[in-house]
Amino acid sequence: MNRSKRPLFALLATALGLAACEQAPRQQIRIVGSSTVYPFTTAVAERFAQNRPSFHAPIVESTGTGAGMQLFCGGVGARFPDVENASRRIKASELERCRANGVNHVIEVPIGIDGLALIESATRPTGFNLTLRDVYAALAAEPFGRPQRARTWREVNPALPDVPILVYGPPPSSGTRDSFVELMLTKGCETDPAMKALKESDSERHTRLCTRIREDGAFVEAGENDNLLIQRVSQNQGTIGVLGYSFMEENLDRVRGVPIGGVAPSADTIRGFTYPGARQLYVYVKGEHLDAVPGLREFLAEYARGWGPGAYLTDRGLIPLPDPLRATSMAIARTMPAMRADGLH
Repeated sequence: MNRSKRPLFALLATALGLAACEQAPRQQIRIVGSSTVYPFTTAVAERFAQNRPSFHAPIVESTGTGAGMQLFCGGVGARFPDVENASRRIKASELERCRANGVNHVIEVPIGIDGLALIESATRPTGFNLTLRDVYAALAAEPFGRPQRARTWREVNPALPDVPILVYGPPPSSGTRDSFVELMLTKGCETDPAMKALKESDSERHTRLCTRIREDGAFVEAGENDNLLIQRVSQNQGTIGVLGYSFMEENLDRVRGVPIGGVAPSADTIRGFTYPGARQLYVYVKGEHLDAVPGLREFLAEYARGWGPGAYLTDRGLIPLPDPLRATSMAIARTMPAMRADGLH
């Protein structure tokens, strides 16, 4: 053999070996996504490991819904996650990216209800009682198409406390941020008939005016660490936080819900969708991995055991879906059909 060719053959052998390792089946379920859904999925992963010792314990990462979707939709194979936690529904653009990368069998499973809650300190309360219009007017970059000049809540509404506007909320990578924009900012914007009409006449401008958040320090991105957000809000009177209701419920000695339109966040107001922040939570499963990753089917079955009334996820703050919706989710967990794109935005 020509000695000069040996390094080349060695490199090719190494590359082929690495490629083989890359395609080797993964033995652990890998889950990414929402920090709001993370505690629920972690609880399911713990039960799964206890009840199914023949399988490896799943790996659960809190990346935020948006960042998790990027990973989940990146492709098929051992390098890519099997499950995505989501605090909002998958977007049409995300599903399109999944399909472009060979992820054609996306299974959408609603797991329960959570509330996107506004909170303030329980030990140093200011006594906020806001409307959706107040929230939008205080935090939009261009409220109702005008420059943002409000520095205090009283400048937004004379009936509100004369304290500086300071709101800690989720970053753009978070599904909670998307829910906040959709359920509170946009609806607050559309309390103005002209803004609502703008959606039909100039949808691009409507999106800019109704969804863009001010960037002058009144709204502070708190990352994906909800515990840190709780700490900051609880210690500072007049500060408001935006996070999932389940985290608020776990910390009622430190924070309390801010009423919106006179309705405070609670299990009942969220279950009945009377609190404006009520939203469904989801997990998305990659159908192409069902037969490749051991325990993936069984993991989804364990999730279904935990989400009903009185089941262990309700102890963690998950609010069960109404009976008809929960029955639909149970059927999906059994049959695992690929989702349709109908109704996605």
